[in-house]
Amino acid sequence: MASSLEKAKQNPDSMKAKILTAARRIFGEYGFHGTTTRMIAKAVDIDISTLYYHWGEKGDLYEAVIRDISEGLRQKLIEVEKIVKGRPLEERLEIAIEEMSDYLFANPEISNITLFRYFTKTRHGSIFDFKVPEYIGDIAYSMGLSSDRKNVPNDAKMKVLAIMNAIHNFVSGENFFRPMLGVDRETYIRMSKETLKFFNLSAFT
Repeated sequence: MASSLEKAKQNPDSMKAKILTAARRIFGEYGFHGTTTRMIAKAVDIDISTLYYHWGEKGDLYEAVIRDISEGLRQKLIEVEKIVKGRPLEERLEIAIEEMSDYLFANPEISNITLFRYFTKTRHGSIFDFKVPEYIGDIAYSMGLSSDRKNVPNDAKMKVLAIMNAIHNFVSGENFFRPMLGVDRETYIRMSKETLKFFNLSAFT
């Protein structure tokens, strides 16, 4: 039997999918503890009982959001790995920064939720916490920082964390940094990628 998340993904126009989309955005804006089911229901223009019917409690919906984000990241990493495979390290890094930056800027709730989970003391347990090391290893392998996908050394993982955290900070901090710089969104994204490349390409190559 298909899960609620599978049903939502199978039918993007369904009420389940609409609630999931709203939940991703609102959890990304306010975090788990700052979000209420009433906020999500209001965003979709439904009553609270309809939300509970489709997704259950807030924790169940949050878990679905994390799984959805997690699967999206996995698919994006597979896509990036296919693009960079066999290229020189500098090209792999440049492409990976471009692709992951574009993906996260298009889905800022991913970076926001990730950073909320870093810094929120009382956390909602989730499979996402257990998957993160696996994703870090996959990225390190794709970038050519490890020759063994299953046994990625910690120094390679730390290098990936440095890049991913820098991207997350630029994405999540856009509304703070962009007015400070006085630039439009397109310019800010371009400058963010240029800065990421400036520091990381020289550091790695």
